[in-house]
Amino acid sequence: MTPHRLIHLNGPPGVGKSTLAARYAADHPGTLNCEIDLLRGLVGGVEEDFSHAGTLIRPAALAMVAAYLEHSGDVVLPQMIANPAELDRFRRAATGHGGAHVHVVLTGGPADVAARFHDRSTDLLHHRLAARTVAADGGVSALRRWHEAMAGLAETEPDTILLPTAPGDIEATYADLLATLDQLVIQG
Repeated sequence: MTPHRLIHLNGPPGVGKSTLAARYAADHPGTLNCEIDLLRGLVGGVEEDFSHAGTLIRPAALAMVAAYLEHSGDVVLPQMIANPAELDRFRRAATGHGGAHVHVVLTGGPADVAARFHDRSTDLLHHRLAARTVAADGGVSALRRWHEAMAGLAETEPDTILLPTAPGDIEATYADLLATLDQLVIQG
């Protein structure tokens, strides 16, 4: 039997992590879409300090990932994690419970990803708060820093899969994601 997988969709804001995760979970019944940015919204004071709410909710998200992998099924995690130590915490949450960790970094040109970030709807609380956080952290320069951090992480982390995103074509990116995941099952 194939172990349950934590499919971590990593990448800079606006690259399409949440969209792909929602689509994957919808197409794979029983898969948990562990959207940490939605969980942040459950933390009191999130509107005053979005980043701190993320720090507070991460341990609960880790516990949820570990329990779900151990007892229920696959988890897809759409979350930018640029810190190698934090990434390792999620890797250990998967492998420590007999699961597999699949680290996929979604890529795109910095200007394209920044444009997608700025063009996305702010109807969702976490999108609105992320936009405010990015603006306070330097706007385009913050997005560029995070893009560079993702590129550096992909170079230093073992078994990272780089998946180019197709601007304006979520279907092509989703098909590439599925093909990549299928290839891992075949190789595994």
